[in-house]
Amino acid sequence: MRVVLQRVRWARVTVGEEVVGEIGPGLLALVGVAAGDAVEDAALLARKTVRLRVLAGDELPFDRSLLDVPGAALLCVSQFTLLADVRRGNRPSWSSAAPPEAAAPLVEAYAAAVAAEGVPVERGRFGAAMAVSLEN
Repeated sequence: MRVVLQRVRWARVTVGEEVVGEIGPGLLALVGVAAGDAVEDAALLARKTVRLRVLAGDELPFDRSLLDVPGAALLCVSQFTLLADVRRGNRPSWSSAAPPEAAAPLVEAYAAAVAAEGVPVERGRFGAAMAVSLEN
């Protein structure tokens, strides 16, 4: 699994005109699942995500985690393109990405594991044409 985290003041994901997930301050997580990934990988990344000290504290810009900031939340968005292999040619290969039927439950397992740590979680819609907006 690959997770790209972005600190945000707010973030939202829409499908068409419908807002399907929206948070205030916290982290936007773009989650890609590789073939062979397991629920244990999702749980490990979730534990790491909620404890990463990447949010601003009183004195340092990277002093607090999601668990340390009251009201901080996570917006979880599936993003298979994180598994792109661009080593050959100009057309990326996504052959290492898990197929949708394997990836969807693992993206949900990641989001559920973050929520189980006590962090509010919003989600995108797996497989949909999502538009992500954010202010960082």
